[in-house]
Amino acid sequence: MSNELATLIANNPYLIQTGLDEDTQAIAGSGGNQIKRLSIKGGVFRKMVGGKEVGSIEDRHMNIIFVKMAHTPSRQFYEGTYEEGKVVSPVCWSNNSITPDEAVEHPVAPTCNDCPHSAKGSNDTGVGTKCKLSWRTAVVLPKDPTGDVLEFVVPGASSFGKEENGRWPFKAYINMLGSNNIAAGRIITKVQFDTKVQFPRVLFNPTGAVNPEDYEALARQSKTPAAEAAVKLTVYKKKEETLVLEAPAPEPVVRESTKRSTEKTADASDVIKKWTKK
Repeated sequence: MSNELATLIANNPYLIQTGLDEDTQAIAGSGGNQIKRLSIKGGVFRKMVGGKEVGSIEDRHMNIIFVKMAHTPSRQFYEGTYEEGKVVSPVCWSNNSITPDEAVEHPVAPTCNDCPHSAKGSNDTGVGTKCKLSWRTAVVLPKDPTGDVLEFVVPGASSFGKEENGRWPFKAYINMLGSNNIAAGRIITKVQFDTKVQFPRVLFNPTGAVNPEDYEALARQSKTPAAEAAVKLTVYKKKEETLVLEAPAPEPVVRESTKRSTEKTADASDVIKKWTKK
């Protein structure tokens, strides 16, 4: 970035808050807007930019604000065995978990309910499913509501289930807020790793109220291209026109950290400082 552009942005922050227009985005392409993600790979909160890790925090919990959520879970089915770092094509996928997307050339089944790979016990362990469920969301950090919008894909194991001692899987958590007439975007949500299981699973609970002064900024964030992209499962084409996505990693073992976090919930301002720069 040039010094002139940096000065312009510093003096006119609204320039980047409005996002890209259609023409700029069409010419700049994905390279002008690298996806920023919050990942829980390996039982660690990691900040990813363009598929590369740029920071991580050691705490077992952090605070977020949901600015946009997909209305239904999505599905992805891959053939073969997962290999670390290998980019492969999904055989079938769905944005609504009801029917395969139109772009799928050879759907495994006409509907997801009819697909043998979506049946419980269809995976290699005999417990889960070969076709992986996840819930796509867009989040920001509470102390930086006008900052980066992060794509946060909640795995199936973290999406469904019942309350566990005041903590909920994602769907049950949103249901609980809705039954109390509270919008998810008005709540500061604590995301915490479930240390009782041997794979990265997170649970959710309310930990604070969003400052009404931030409502307008959060509304703008929900309409940004980053938020829109975060909640839609997109299979990108490479130059050779091959549909590709990075295959989801298997559920690795979460080892107990030698450095235990305090009982105090991490404030988002602390979270920003704790990102370990790469």
